[in-house]
Amino acid sequence: MTTADRFRAAVDARDLTGLAALFTEDVRLYSPVKFTPFEGRDQVLGLFGVLLRTFEDFRYVGRYSGTAETSTDGSEAPSEVLLFRATVEGRQIHGIDLLHFDEKGLIKEFTVMVRPQSAVQALGAAVLAGLVADGLVPSAAPGRPA
Repeated sequence: MTTADRFRAAVDARDLTGLAALFTEDVRLYSPVKFTPFEGRDQVLGLFGVLLRTFEDFRYVGRYSGTAETSTDGSEAPSEVLLFRATVEGRQIHGIDLLHFDEKGLIKEFTVMVRPQSAVQALGAAVLAGLVADGLVPSAAPGRPA
């Protein structure tokens, strides 16, 4: 079973412990709603805890394999693209998870892209609320964006 297969199985089972075993310690996750990446296994797992609660009817619907240049250092790495569909606050989301693997087969870089923009906005608001509720980011001061 490949890392991508194990990743899909862990997401389907909502298994954070299973996901943790698939990430490098210094994994980076590039989100469509945040300019800077989530960095490190603990931060990425915290985000996944929120995402697994936020997405409704999440399912993977396709897959592509190959190699791609990483954002981290520009090297070419084995990669998988997993296509998904989900709902967030009544909005249908179409997206991809781009996984880059290290030499041991662990996920070292993870990029998420979603559409349409209205779904990105709903996802961003829901994820921020979840991160604040879990104490992973501070809440914004009144009148100031997070």
